[in-house]
Amino acid sequence: VQLQASGGGLVHNGGSLKLSCTTSGFNFNYYAISWFRQAPGKEREGVSCISGHDGSTKYADSVKGRFTASRVNGQNVVHLEANGLKPEDTAVYFCAASIPVAAAGCTSPNAFLQVLYEEWGQGTLVTVSS
Repeated sequence: VQLQASGGGLVHNGGSLKLSCTTSGFNFNYYAISWFRQAPGKEREGVSCISGHDGSTKYADSVKGRFTASRVNGQNVVHLEANGLKPEDTAVYFCAASIPVAAAGCTSPNAFLQVLYEEWGQGTLVTVSS
């Protein structure tokens, strides 16, 4: 089982990035794939969730209207399009996979509960300059 996050980089305030989570070794459609991020000195937090079970999505309030998650089922990839980036979006971004979150749907209150995620990828660094 493997999740590979990519697409991070350095952008200016207001810029855009497209992150990708490429997966292999498991049935992609059974899982919810979520993005989490961890800023320096802060706890890791949920950013977006998209379920392979029912297609439901969820976003953190801080990114709603700016970030969009999408699944490419034939390629087993989840993208996170991040627009209108702000310095406070600077963090290491991780993708993770969960069967229980997929079953409950990403609209579940527990969608960002990290203990429910069985598989994690390495992070990709997003830096937004002011």
